Amino acid sequence: MARLSDNGIRLSALSPTYLDTNSTSHTWPFSAVAELVDNACDPGVCAKQMWIDVTEIKNELCLTFTDNGNGMTPINLHKMLSFGFTSKTGTRKHLPIGMYGNGFKSGSMRLGKDAIVFTKNGGALSVGLLSQSYLEKIKAQAVIVPIVPFNQQNKNMIITEDSKPSLAAILQYSLFKTQEELFEEFDTITSKKGTRIIIWNIRRNKDGKPELDFETDPFDIRIPDIGSEESSVNQGKKTSLRPERLDQQIPESDYSLRAYCSILYLKPRMQIVLCKKKVKTQLITKSLAHIEHDVYKPSFSNKRVRITFGFNCKNKEHCGIMMYHRNRLMKSYEKVGCQNKSTSRACGIGVIGVIECNFLKPAHNKQNFDYTKEYRLTLQALGQKLNDYCKEKKAKEADSTGMIDEPRSSPDQPWVQCETCMKWRKLPPEVDPDSLPENWYCNMNPDSKFRDCSIPEEPEENDDEITPSYEKTFKKQDQNLESK
Repeated sequence: MARLSDNGIRLSALSPTYLDTNSTSHTWPFSAVAELVDNACDPGVCAKQMWIDVTEIKNELCLTFTDNGNGMTPINLHKMLSFGFTSKTGTRKHLPIGMYGNGFKSGSMRLGKDAIVFTKNGGALSVGLLSQSYLEKIKAQAVIVPIVPFNQQNKNMIITEDSKPSLAAILQYSLFKTQEELFEEFDTITSKKGTRIIIWNIRRNKDGKPELDFETDPFDIRIPDIGSEESSVNQGKKTSLRPERLDQQIPESDYSLRAYCSILYLKPRMQIVLCKKKVKTQLITKSLAHIEHDVYKPSFSNKRVRITFGFNCKNKEHCGIMMYHRNRLMKSYEKVGCQNKSTSRACGIGVIGVIECNFLKPAHNKQNFDYTKEYRLTLQALGQKLNDYCKEKKAKEADSTGMIDEPRSSPDQPWVQCETCMKWRKLPPEVDPDSLPENWYCNMNPDSKFRDCSIPEEPEENDDEITPSYEKTFKKQDQNLESK
């Protein structure tokens, strides 16, 4: 019989098959990984580090995600394992990425059939199970999530109406068969607070091999270069493992999780350690050569939005707009303006644009924006402003250097992130970024004014103060020619 609400009307039920259906919004596995990374750096959690690893537990291949954030109470863990519940609040400088209360479910179930979450918040240890295998074995008619809380000080189980049957279910249907084994996983969270997610029954291709490549590079997780015949399948239908790149060389971030994580956030605030090696995150707006800023004033918003343009220092074939929303990458290398014209090979090649589009609505899987009128107007404006940048640079540089679109090996100004406080510091132009040590600290700064972690970062311009950094002289020249 269906459960009834307080006023006697039946409640809607959620079929266990929805866990798989919901995960199909992630056609690209890295977008599923990003959901789990987002949860660790969102307000309320604010982890400083996340460790992503591949391991074997009882001969079962597993993906693990461990952070040192604030952890969750048993109530918040229940919300995380449920659908549509989100209580994230942010500040002007730190807005939450997740908005729908769906990221963990869609992301974890895209990577594997089963997930278990260990979390501690300083007062309670809580473990929760979200498992398609468990639901299939008990022939569940609705999604059931066993959750067990323990006292963090004495490790005694906190007795609730469902704690004992939940513990029995977890010990029978998860990888862990005793309470001692559960506590061993809590101990792998070395900080007083934090969360550990273990995903198993990893998604596999038709040939039985894991969808993701864990072997080619011991310090990376990669998407293998597979033919269409061996593509990963879901419900009998082929799914795309990479973003479509019809007219350009495939960027490394499309198939390397390490490269993708390095550009995942506009201003990285959390250190990601992938397969025991730290990801070298990029401050992408500062990682370009010949940097200039322009301003976009949408007709449908009263905000002034900064656009950063510059040349890719690593590979001029990788060009286009990097579009972020609330600090998180939504679209990468989106070609606009003259970059879309096959007859304009000399224009826009190697040029990168960076914009944070908080005024647009992200798609459900956070890999695009809703295709609205506002989105189309934004792309049109970005194309025009990229054209302006290219024309201005070519006009100024043609006489002295010939080809402006020859890549430069280093950015205009090197920036580095402190290992302790995670603040970004500007270094003198003569410093070679590749010469910096693996772990850099504020007290190593050549500039004595920023040699302490307690000193704030150099301030960014306020919205009202944002102005273009260069004069578009080519437009004046065109106007003068027209007036003659």
